Amino acid sequence: MTNHSDKPDKNMDDQLLEILKYLRLRNLLSQWDEILDKARQGRYSAERLLTYVLEEEYRAKRENARLLRRQRANIPELLEMETYPFSRQPKLDRKKIISYYDRFDYMTKHRNMVWLGPTGCGKSGLATAFLLQAIDRGHRGYFVTFPELLQELFQSLADRSEARVLRRYLCYDCLVIDEVGYVEVEPAQVGQFFTLMHKRHKKKTTIITSNLGFAEWGSFLHNQHLTAALIDRLTASSHVINMKDCDSLRDPLDE
Repeated sequence: MTNHSDKPDKNMDDQLLEILKYLRLRNLLSQWDEILDKARQGRYSAERLLTYVLEEEYRAKRENARLLRRQRANIPELLEMETYPFSRQPKLDRKKIISYYDRFDYMTKHRNMVWLGPTGCGKSGLATAFLLQAIDRGHRGYFVTFPELLQELFQSLADRSEARVLRRYLCYDCLVIDEVGYVEVEPAQVGQFFTLMHKRHKKKTTIITSNLGFAEWGSFLHNQHLTAALIDRLTASSHVINMKDCDSLRDPLDE
């Protein structure tokens, strides 16, 4: 097991210990004896040892950064693509979903994804799987429910932090907005939501889940003009996955 203690190892003097701490080479610090033993056993040249040390430190830093991005993404449940029960959703085109996932063009081409379907069919889980893939490939991501987003945007009007809040949501390479359509929206909130989506359009990826079809969005947005413009931006060069015929995956006792 790797030792993550900052205490000096048997082959490390105090000066070297301080150097490694100062340079934040935590992986090298924790594996010092292990690396030296491996080098001696393999009779590494100076060049090979240095390359190995740098590669291991690079790998460790990238992995730590990946885990930190996951931690900061506010994801309620880390649902991977491999865990989605496609066998229980025979009406969902598994081949098409996996094709979207493998091509990764939702990120490379900044294409939105919209998952439409009834409650409990697995929309949020699939959206999360795509978000996690983006995060694991080095992108910044975030998960927020539609009611939470609206509340934060509306509150920003009161404390005059709207520009700062918008900048934060604009900086995410991949943003999941879950449960669109579950709450009524005030006129000011419609404008704020449209502004956010407009500014992210073709620049960043937005993944949306909704239990309502596009034809029903006017019922909670209460602004036909902005609703039409929003849907136009969301669907332009986007992947729209209609799961309206899919069954609920939830245990009846949980509903």
